[in-house]
Amino acid sequence: MRGGLTEPGPTRPAPTPVRGIFQAASTAAVVLAALALFVSACATGGTGTRDEGPAHAVAGVGATPSAAPSVMASPRMDRTAAVDLLKSDPKVSEAVKRDLKPCVADQYPVDLFYGDLTGGSAEDVVVNVVTCADLVGVGSYVYREEGGSYQNVFQTEEPPVYAEIDRGDLVVTKQVYEKGDPVSAPSGENVVTYRWTAGRFAAVYRTHSDYSEVGGTESTPAPDS
Repeated sequence: MRGGLTEPGPTRPAPTPVRGIFQAASTAAVVLAALALFVSACATGGTGTRDEGPAHAVAGVGATPSAAPSVMASPRMDRTAAVDLLKSDPKVSEAVKRDLKPCVADQYPVDLFYGDLTGGSAEDVVVNVVTCADLVGVGSYVYREEGGSYQNVFQTEEPPVYAEIDRGDLVVTKQVYEKGDPVSAPSGENVVTYRWTAGRFAAVYRTHSDYSEVGGTESTPAPDS
């Protein structure tokens, strides 16, 4: 059921795999993901369509939406349009905006997912921003189409972070590093699943995984917010 907070979270991968763009250095699969960031215009991810690549830090959840009137809603954005949207959004931090420069030629470090998260008339857009040097996620955002323009209805800017769409829910993964951990080898990860409820995203459950421990995954319902 999708109603309660006690439902178990979706099955997460074992600690050994590395998730998302910012886990690229650990496995060959991630290397391919990093390559796709710069050479492909479109791929498939989650329950929506994935297009592009990067991310940053955790900021606001359920805050008043902010409009980006200079960028009108459309069925599909390319990387350049996503960058324009982020730059025009007053909620996006200046630190993230400084990372919005091409990594190679005109390839921007942004990753896009499309899907139905908020029940709107158009697809919602999840935008991740990552660093060019090591593909660490520095910011994740959700934009909802309202009145012909995109509204920022969720953002998190606490690196390393990465957001995806999973069966109609927003899933945000944050890597956990202990002292001395290299970027390519975090100690674990925290995964929070959000659901659109009463006009905002609310956390419904959380999962923590320790990569160094076999079976070290722990899921807990998120408290009412």
